[in-house]
Amino acid sequence: MNKVLLGDVAEEVRENYKEMDGNPAVVGLEHLIPGEIRLKEWSEDTNTTFTKAFHKGQVLFGRRRAYLKKAAVAPVDGICSGDITVISAKQDKILPELLPFVIQNDDFFDFAVGKSAGSLSPRVKWSRLKEYEFNLPSLSQQRKLAKLLWSFVDAKEAYEDLIRQTDELVKSQFIEMFGPIDQESHWKRVPWKKVLNIINGKDYKKVPCDKGTYPVYGTGGEMARVDEYLCPENSVLVGRKGTIDHPLLVKEKFWNVDTAFGLVPNENLNYEYLYWFCLQFDFWSINKGTTLPSTTKADLEKIEINVPPVELQNQFATIVHQSDKSKFELNEAIKDLDAMYKRIIKDNLG
Repeated sequence: MNKVLLGDVAEEVRENYKEMDGNPAVVGLEHLIPGEIRLKEWSEDTNTTFTKAFHKGQVLFGRRRAYLKKAAVAPVDGICSGDITVISAKQDKILPELLPFVIQNDDFFDFAVGKSAGSLSPRVKWSRLKEYEFNLPSLSQQRKLAKLLWSFVDAKEAYEDLIRQTDELVKSQFIEMFGPIDQESHWKRVPWKKVLNIINGKDYKKVPCDKGTYPVYGTGGEMARVDEYLCPENSVLVGRKGTIDHPLLVKEKFWNVDTAFGLVPNENLNYEYLYWFCLQFDFWSINKGTTLPSTTKADLEKIEINVPPVELQNQFATIVHQSDKSKFELNEAIKDLDAMYKRIIKDNLG
């Protein structure tokens, strides 16, 4: 096994886009998902100003804010942002199917971050990236290693697909038991203000937050911990400003930030029923913002919800908890796969 520099076995591709039949895949930084080695999304915006071309099998590396760990192999030809470095394998030096694992790994991202320049939006140049040093097995060993690593990727994606299917099954069960959320039913339909309490979020920086007991939540997830709480356990978090279409279920007491509302159901609503209702509700239908999406407490209070018997809601909650157990086991399997996957990369390409 030999130590090589990235520039010895790969090169930056600087090719201008040439018009082709059909709409090309257009890739911006937003299409590169942190930790995902396969590019799965792109747009076909014919009005794009991007001019950099890439081809199937090349690696797209997000050179701006490298700490976000964005790099993926392209499954199609297309054009991409100037903040993406297109990297191609020198096929007599490294297998193209192995190169993505050299780029999409923690050691490489740490190196890229260390070589980035700029304060607000740091970027790293290929002239620095090509200095990255790593172990490279022989071509015959590369084939075996690439096959093994892609099998890990396939297994992980299969588990993730099972998790998505589990959520779809729960959604189908909700509709089967209660019907579509926007349709009348034989159950009483009431505005939110009659069956839940809406709690305004507050700035958490004004309370003690050094190793606090309770988590601080925004619609992006947990942000800090504080010594006080605003919402009780089993409440639903929805956005007030910014992200308004990503409800969260929080099962412990928490503090919600001032860009989010906490929904606390009363005795007529099971919290799981409320959460799955929110997952299906179109919050954009009550958007009041223009440049920044926003909702108001008054509009939330007017949302109507069917209120089935609590016993039926509890039955649905039991199904949800069973599915959560299955998803937990799948996520644990994914963690185990990730640990083995990273150790193999470290041992063979470190």
